[in-house]
Amino acid sequence: VRPDHVLRGCKRCDYSERLYLPPLSKKIIYLDQFFFSAAFRERDARFLEAAELIKRATANQVLLAPFSSIHEDETHQWRGFDGHNKDDLMQFIKATSRGHEFEPNYSVEHDQILEAFDSFLENGSSEFTIDRRLALRSDVNHWEDYFRIDVGGYRGNIELIRDLKTQGIDGLVNDVFPAWRNSTSSFSEHVLVERRDSAKFYLQFYFDYLKRIAAGDYAAMFDSPIASMIVQDMLQALPKDMEFTDKLTRVKEFFASDHFANAPNEWISPRIFSVLREQVRNGAYQNPEDARKRLFGFMNDVKHISVYSPFVDAMVVDQPMAAILSDGRVNIAQRYGTRIYSLNNWPDLLAWLQSLIDSISPEHQRGLDNAYP
Repeated sequence: VRPDHVLRGCKRCDYSERLYLPPLSKKIIYLDQFFFSAAFRERDARFLEAAELIKRATANQVLLAPFSSIHEDETHQWRGFDGHNKDDLMQFIKATSRGHEFEPNYSVEHDQILEAFDSFLENGSSEFTIDRRLALRSDVNHWEDYFRIDVGGYRGNIELIRDLKTQGIDGLVNDVFPAWRNSTSSFSEHVLVERRDSAKFYLQFYFDYLKRIAAGDYAAMFDSPIASMIVQDMLQALPKDMEFTDKLTRVKEFFASDHFANAPNEWISPRIFSVLREQVRNGAYQNPEDARKRLFGFMNDVKHISVYSPFVDAMVVDQPMAAILSDGRVNIAQRYGTRIYSLNNWPDLLAWLQSLIDSISPEHQRGLDNAYP
């Protein structure tokens, strides 16, 4: 099976023929890690039903469920799940994706900001143009062959990743939540605070990188946070004859602009945290232990939603995150056209998946019969 045709031939002679296949327009769905946990580990019937519909829709070439770097990170962090079962789960995720993979989240984040910066330099529109190729470089609208080749990736220090994740949620619950409960700032004011902090982090990562290089620590070129390269690449996009201080001023002007504010990652993430802040200020998550359990995957959820949601047709998230995303001030569905599904509206997800299968045209069905007899 080729992207737009089936090649048939005879094993005993040179005869061959091509059967051309109709063009495709696949929908893209992002499945939160909790979906795979419930379907694969907990064997929850609701998730198994959805997983079966997803398998049918992807097999019929009307849907894709690509996996991401976050899926891999989360899978290998699970405790109480031996290595063999983790590998089985990762194979399940990749089989569901039919081999399609999102670009790494840090790469999409980087490219979003650089796209916005280019538009800023050219005095272009501050509205970010959504181009799916930022998140999925390969052409997804092609007919798939019978097999794929899986190349394993680097998993990193799993224990370190677990510890950092725990530290992150502990810091949120123990340090940030008490400050939020006493906060008097408005929603829009807090969005600005979150966005300014984001800009500060990018600059700080870069300055830390420079300090290490200046001190002769050239290992910084290999082990610095990838985010430290965002400002570096922005500076390199400016004229070579421009003074460094002028370049830095230009970068700071960008961070204060609507171009930066409208980059999807910077538009979504501050609003998610601002809604969570209001929930906390209104009395939610009073019990620290309960808060840790409910929000343990929160940081990764924010990451994949802010990075990937504008580039997909639908996302499946857990209920705490769905409650945040349903807030009209976030409203990803209206801004980006992304459907948000959770157990709160599970029948709608099943209906949408079934509608994709039911909408297959006679021409498309003939293509399926020819490609996969």
